[in-house]
Amino acid sequence: MTLLKRSLGLLLPQISTAANHRHFSLSGLLSAIQKMTAVRVVDNSSLGSASRHRPPKCIHVYNKSGVGKVGDTILLAIKGEKRKALIVGHKMPSGPMKPRFDSNNVVLIDDNGSPLGTRIKVPIPSLLRKKQGKFSKVLAIAQKFV
Repeated sequence: MTLLKRSLGLLLPQISTAANHRHFSLSGLLSAIQKMTAVRVVDNSSLGSASRHRPPKCIHVYNKSGVGKVGDTILLAIKGEKRKALIVGHKMPSGPMKPRFDSNNVVLIDDNGSPLGTRIKVPIPSLLRKKQGKFSKVLAIAQKFV
């Protein structure tokens, strides 16, 4: 009995210190859009505005690094379908004097780059204007810029 108390007495401080020193990872909070990231569709397309039980998720990012920033194109899984989308805002701070959003915002586009909806509900960053030739149709339906 005393041997059991001694062994438990030796293990108890180790368990309590392990419980007090929790290790949290901040990499998931600070990363931009990558695979399996839940996103919010901010246009008024029928696919994006329909009620759903599962949020749309990123399947693939179309760039070399695999991490999507504002202006990058991603492949999205939404309601059992695969669609391309343009990132118009993300949570990760991207530098001084650049907007940071509360959610990861995307606009659904088709294969040639034209948007599926006719209106964008949220303001989009003005740095997308630098890529105007590529996504001029998305910029045309945007009402507000930040």
